[in-house]
Amino acid sequence: MTKHLTDFDKLMAFQRETEALAQIAGRLGWDQETMMPRGAAEQRGEEMSAIEGVLHARRTDGRLAEWLDRAEAPDPVAAAQLRLIRRSYARATKIPADLAQTLARVTSTAQGIWAAARAADKVADFLPTLAEVIALKREEAAALAQGGDLYDALMDDYEPGATAAVISAMFDRMRPRLVRLRAAVLEAAQPPKLNHRFGQDGQMRFARDLALAFGYDFDRGRLDLAVHPFSSGSGNDARITTRVVETDPFNCFYSTIHEVGHACYELGIDPDYLLTPLGNGVSMGVHESQSRIYENQLGRSPAFTGWMFRQMLDRFGDFGVASPEEFARIVNSVQPGFIRTEADEVHYNLHVMMRFDLERALIKGDLQVPDLEAAWNDRFLADFGVAVDRPAHGLLQDVHWSCGLFGYFPTYTLGNVYAGCLHQALRADIPTLDDQLAKGDTSAATGWLREKVQRHGGLHEPRAVISLACGFEPTEAPLLDYLDAKFGALYGL
Repeated sequence: MTKHLTDFDKLMAFQRETEALAQIAGRLGWDQETMMPRGAAEQRGEEMSAIEGVLHARRTDGRLAEWLDRAEAPDPVAAAQLRLIRRSYARATKIPADLAQTLARVTSTAQGIWAAARAADKVADFLPTLAEVIALKREEAAALAQGGDLYDALMDDYEPGATAAVISAMFDRMRPRLVRLRAAVLEAAQPPKLNHRFGQDGQMRFARDLALAFGYDFDRGRLDLAVHPFSSGSGNDARITTRVVETDPFNCFYSTIHEVGHACYELGIDPDYLLTPLGNGVSMGVHESQSRIYENQLGRSPAFTGWMFRQMLDRFGDFGVASPEEFARIVNSVQPGFIRTEADEVHYNLHVMMRFDLERALIKGDLQVPDLEAAWNDRFLADFGVAVDRPAHGLLQDVHWSCGLFGYFPTYTLGNVYAGCLHQALRADIPTLDDQLAKGDTSAATGWLREKVQRHGGLHEPRAVISLACGFEPTEAPLLDYLDAKFGALYGL
């Protein structure tokens, strides 16, 4: 006997195919960043445009409105599925199909142009393409905002419910304490710098072992090299990348741990949510909370770095560091460097705040693309006290704007804020955490995060995920208190 399909059943069957196609599009993006031959860039742009056309048509299909109107949710999980599909449909139907396809094509080819300009240190090679991307994103924002704030409309794609005004106010509260802490640390005696070469093969072997130590499942993922480390995919296929600098092994090791945090979030979601709207991380802020707590509160803790120090001695021999305590200070060295992804915990959020202000000005039209490099360099000198020495260390360092990811940057600091809250709650629940981390055992911490955050996927709204996990509303205070305590102890402040 054939089962009668309800409108909810029909909706979810349709959505499952849409989610599967979106995963295919994501895999094309992963391939472009890792293995695609450079000569295929223009063709890949057409491929991305074609699949985006299919996805946009599905996301705006008139049957969705009919099913959503008639569907009844049998339980809270189903109600959450309907909420997310309604949000996606409302958003997609505001964007013209030709604009969606053009954005997919232009941002796909822009990534290759950005990478070539970055390698050549030639900003002028990238600016015309960036101007085209920004014009398209402003057009998209206008369609979404429908008279409202353009930047808020873009940010909503990454952190539903957040607004630039709220984020800006939070940044204003955070900046004074970060600047005070930075000044105190930079006045203290600084740890020595590494003066040793660590071969690529050895770094990649240890990076793989670090991924395993943090619970990454290589049966459902893989580790590759890329220009800009990233995580891609969800469900049973969540891949990560890293990069290698032979004189700076922490670049590789901590970008690996960071991306493992992202991937483990996706891999930890309830398998019943596979290929549904709930089967992905709920927001980039919550996503970043996982990568940052893995990387920093766990991976850079003195307890874990003590284990890491012994591992590196066994693998690389004497590399000029005298003790676990000195190693912990080197790992947590505070310096006003150029590169956001390599920034210490004290400087990192200042990098994000700068980008937030610049991209808001670009989207609003207060800053024009030809003036962007000068604006970047002036702001960097003012915020960090160092003059940008080359474009690859300045405007060209991040891939985000070439991909059209305007509104994404503030979620990095929001993720740090969420991570601070989660770390406070985690420490309260697992008082012996340092004893375990000192053995290289992260399972209690990662298991807690999987249970409290990751398994829920998109079931709850972003802030609710954090408040339910922690037992209190998220605020920046736990992060700032953690930074003061950690760096105060490391630097004897």
